[in-house]
Amino acid sequence: QALQSEGPQTAASRDIVQEPEYARYAEGWGREGDAGFSAHDATDQQLLGAVWCRASRSESAPQLAFAVKSDHRRRGIGAALLTQWVRANPEQSSISLRVAPTSPAVRLYERFGFRVVAQGENSVTMQREG
Repeated sequence: QALQSEGPQTAASRDIVQEPEYARYAEGWGREGDAGFSAHDATDQQLLGAVWCRASRSESAPQLAFAVKSDHRRRGIGAALLTQWVRANPEQSSISLRVAPTSPAVRLYERFGFRVVAQGENSVTMQREG
């Protein structure tokens, strides 16, 4: 799940995209600058993960959102999604994301050229220059 917090984990409610802090990432999806990919199980089409980005006029680097279901992590799905996104968006010279500093995903992002540019209390901002 891309939208989660530290501590005991529960399934994220779809209502979270109605909150102003997150609504900007989903509202009016499909406009120019929106891009994303999803990974599905070949047998039952269950959603396994997704990567998406929305260009923002207010941020210097658009922020990438990324999620892989916890029971499907460490199987190459994340790497495949990031590879697909990077190949499909070669013009994207700079992209950022936020992640928990203790997340194993930090190593994956580093492999793709992301570097820590800011540290918060519960997350780090990583940025990739294309």
